[in-house]
Amino acid sequence: MAHLLLLLRHAKSSWDDPTLADHERPLARRGRRAAEAIGEHLRAEGLRPSLVVCSPAQRTRETLELLSLVGPEVRLEDAVYDASESELAAVVRGLPEVVKSVLVIGHNPALGDLAARLSGQDRSEEANRLREKFPTGALAVFESEETWRDLASGGGTRLASFRTPRDPAD
Repeated sequence: MAHLLLLLRHAKSSWDDPTLADHERPLARRGRRAAEAIGEHLRAEGLRPSLVVCSPAQRTRETLELLSLVGPEVRLEDAVYDASESELAAVVRGLPEVVKSVLVIGHNPALGDLAARLSGQDRSEEANRLREKFPTGALAVFESEETWRDLASGGGTRLASFRTPRDPAD
């Protein structure tokens, strides 16, 4: 496998303080539990990204922290915060080839739209669920022999797994 791309939508955010700007909304208690569970899932599956590209929003940074990842380089990217699907794909296309595994933590609709496009013609139950709904805390894992540039264009990519916080624990 040449590349592993993990797309994670931030965990459930809190709307308790209506005065906060969207960028500043923290995670809800449910979101914190979900982020910890996704972190446990990553460890159980041996998914260890060497790079994390994360939106600078409060809820994405908190999601990242609660994953308790060990060792990856972390880049906070403004371009991920309010990205369209094509802008998010451009972030992936710009990754250096020396990076073999990356976790992108971002927002819908861009994240779910990119995951749906990358799942292509896959008609598996997981791919169908992904295209139907990409909820908060959802994680899509793609494997590809393509370059980052080609992977983000949708060619030669395989959905390895799709997990949501409501899925049973490992």
